[in-house]
Amino acid sequence: MKNCLLIIEDERLFGVELQRFFTKQGWEVEWVTTLDNARQILIQQKIDPTAVLSDMNLNDGNALDFLEEIREKPNQGVEWLFLTGYGGIADSVRALRLGAFDFIEKPCDLNRLNLHIQGAARSAKAQRRLLQEAQSSHSKYSTQALLGQSQSSQNLRAMLDKIAQVPFSSLILKGETGTGKGLLAKIIHYSGKRAAAPLVEINCAALPHDLLESELFGFEAGAFTNAGKRHRGLFEQAHQGTLFLDEISELELDLQSKLLKAVEELKIRRLGSENEIDIDVQIIAASNRDLSKQVADGRFRQDLYHRLSVLSVEIQPVRERMGDLDELVPTFIAEFNAKSGKQVNTNLSEKTWQLLKSYGWPGNVRELRNVIERCVLLSEGQEFPLQWLQLPQVQLADQSTLIDDRKHIRIPLDGSLTLQEMEKYILQKALQMTGDNVTAAAKLLGSTREAIRYKVQKYQLIH
Repeated sequence: MKNCLLIIEDERLFGVELQRFFTKQGWEVEWVTTLDNARQILIQQKIDPTAVLSDMNLNDGNALDFLEEIREKPNQGVEWLFLTGYGGIADSVRALRLGAFDFIEKPCDLNRLNLHIQGAARSAKAQRRLLQEAQSSHSKYSTQALLGQSQSSQNLRAMLDKIAQVPFSSLILKGETGTGKGLLAKIIHYSGKRAAAPLVEINCAALPHDLLESELFGFEAGAFTNAGKRHRGLFEQAHQGTLFLDEISELELDLQSKLLKAVEELKIRRLGSENEIDIDVQIIAASNRDLSKQVADGRFRQDLYHRLSVLSVEIQPVRERMGDLDELVPTFIAEFNAKSGKQVNTNLSEKTWQLLKSYGWPGNVRELRNVIERCVLLSEGQEFPLQWLQLPQVQLADQSTLIDDRKHIRIPLDGSLTLQEMEKYILQKALQMTGDNVTAAAKLLGSTREAIRYKVQKYQLIH
């Protein structure tokens, strides 16, 4: 396949000469005489040029202004070269600042110009390979990576698709430990417009307070003991990308105030420095605690909470979406089969499903994944080994009562479920047993049809 060269030149004799020369060099050449024609070609993606060779000043505008306009458009992996009869230092500096490959003064020998174009083509191809590799590695973080067909999972995927289309400044992920907030942060970043820029992650609970400040904002050499050289903080490292602050509720109040200033002004100051640095980041914060309650208790700044919660996404715990196990469990089994060389069957027995769905999963998806990994690694054949489930509150010795008597429900009394959650769980089970028949569920629970219908609407159990 030939490389494509777009030539923008309003001197017709010179344009014809360039077109003829580069066609002989094996290029597919597209020649236009105005920036307006070039704009239509590039924006509508009628061609996919490897390089663009443009005169600097054309009858309908300045080509540098055009590059500044067009560089945010979909065409990526394209190198720009400029020709000018009266170039100055200011123009050449601006061209390089805008990402131009080269700035060449007329008159220029065509063979020498060809060397510049060939160099631009090699650079463009290298950029495209990197983009393809990045897109390939990021594809696993599409919204389809969020497994589960429950209504809450479907709603969550739809919300993530919307978020990916908007240039938000900050967002809060809410959910219990193990629900997959880290995965959601990756999905949001790699599905959005900053996917090609860095995603920088930090767990705010994993570092001491003093270290956390220097990690976030960086420091100058000599700022404190052992600060031997300058260190770029995470804000700088995430420039034009995303900074993911996990367990943000663990930040102390004085550091919260510094974070608020950075998020509001998009400026930071390294420790030991007097100069401010402009930053361009979107913030994703996550917490397994109720931040609004933390605000009410005086443990989290209200102004920071409101600044971060421009968008808010909540992930339901596994016990609220047990139907997702139908997709999660086989997927995890297949994953660990591939990693360990095992061949455990993904078609589980009814007994196994009863055990899995009768457990509250306080550790959520993380706990489920770890349990499945253990079972696959310790399996001795193709049958899923029940003996390695080892789920608390669901002991194997008492499985007969659990499996055979469908009129009994096990509920963990270990603090993992609130009274309201227990009520919802019991109602879910009753509806499952009766095929979502509200009248039959009311009979099972010794209640009235009206009372059960009210509870169903309250908990949004039937859609």
